[in-house]
Amino acid sequence: MSQIRSYIAQNEDRFLSELFDLIRIPSISAQSEHRGDMLRCAEHWRDHLLALGATRAEVYPTAGHPIVYAEYIQDPSLPNILVYAHYDVMPVEPLELWHSDPFEAEIRDGHIWARGADDDKGQSMIQVKGFETALKLGLVRCNVKFLFEGEEEIGSTHLEAFLHEHKEMLQAEAIIVSDTSMVSAETPSLTTGLRGLAYWQLEVTGPNRDLHSGHFGGAVANPINELCKLIARIQDERGRITIPGFYDDVIPLKDEERAMIAQVPFDEAKYRASIDVDALWGEEGYHTLERNSCRPSFDVCGIWGGYQGEGAKTVLPSKAYAKVSCRLVAAQDHHKISQAFVDYIHSIAPKHIRVEVQPMHGGEAYLCPIDLPAYQAAEQAVEVAFGVRPLAVRRGGSIPIIAVFERVLGIKTILMGFGLESNAIHSPNENMRLDFFRKGIEAVAEFYRRFPLR
Repeated sequence: MSQIRSYIAQNEDRFLSELFDLIRIPSISAQSEHRGDMLRCAEHWRDHLLALGATRAEVYPTAGHPIVYAEYIQDPSLPNILVYAHYDVMPVEPLELWHSDPFEAEIRDGHIWARGADDDKGQSMIQVKGFETALKLGLVRCNVKFLFEGEEEIGSTHLEAFLHEHKEMLQAEAIIVSDTSMVSAETPSLTTGLRGLAYWQLEVTGPNRDLHSGHFGGAVANPINELCKLIARIQDERGRITIPGFYDDVIPLKDEERAMIAQVPFDEAKYRASIDVDALWGEEGYHTLERNSCRPSFDVCGIWGGYQGEGAKTVLPSKAYAKVSCRLVAAQDHHKISQAFVDYIHSIAPKHIRVEVQPMHGGEAYLCPIDLPAYQAAEQAVEVAFGVRPLAVRRGGSIPIIAVFERVLGIKTILMGFGLESNAIHSPNENMRLDFFRKGIEAVAEFYRRFPLR
């Protein structure tokens, strides 16, 4: 057994106990009654990092929930690594669907079950215990900084201002984040790309009140009908988005990228069965795993209007609404796309309705070069811990703060996540596999053994 694995095995019970202490704090950022718990959790991390060996650790107040910053500086001339994580968690409702208390972690069937077991208390503890392991074994050859926020689950509202205010303090060669998942238990991976996002609400108005559909139907435009027509014009029959200029900045997939995606195990029949659809659909010319990670997409996220109560009501509604979004890819500016969408909707809206388009929020996509020294150290470390070289994969979701790190701090992020899709993050019965907890700690310790690359 390696020196690292031996240390982890000897200290596993303590590592789990410390994780469970963290989980017991119900740090739900979205609910105001837990504001005191948010501060308590931030102070808990500060004290833990100081006890671990940090040379400095502080809790910084914000207009929202506090931010924790800590650092281990052994030599100012050495390169710096910045570890980012979040200590807030999602609400736990509906409680009746949990098989155990969400804030009293349990180990069953080789898994840790609790809110935050993966997202992100379990994964942040992996980072901290990996650092501890490397530190105690004399393997750390860089300075390490920690940035833990309490608002990731509600949009990281106050983090960007903190980044601007403390740019010099946060400088590093790379940022390490454990808040993503791997392809599968058998196929470890590192996330090298995330899609961006643009989101809008549409409001279509016709007459000044709801009308009798018998008296007015056929003579007055129905806002729901017209809204559906507008939405239908945003994509063509090939799955392409029709907004003028939408694809101008999209970088075509390289052959080597497509070859790497092709290595990801994918069974289309199982994929369809898992979501109970008879066929898949998307942009022509692309594989499913390219469509849901490397290409832009358009979706209606909600649509409503008119009568929705019990029975029938023959009404021509005054208004109709929809919430719609686009997932964006690298080089697409969400501000530019947002305005292009607004302009396009107004250009195609007929005169017999009034349309308002309200941009709601957005974020940039992110790409990580696989030739970065920190990425290569992470790749080697994961291979040692999991026994298989990790694939480099893009993910279809969005973590807007990752692009903000690059824009504000000028630093690339290595997405070194140890979750699985089966971990049910944000859902009842969130969990993490015990073997992934161990292997993740080992991978982080191995990262510090390797960084900087010799």
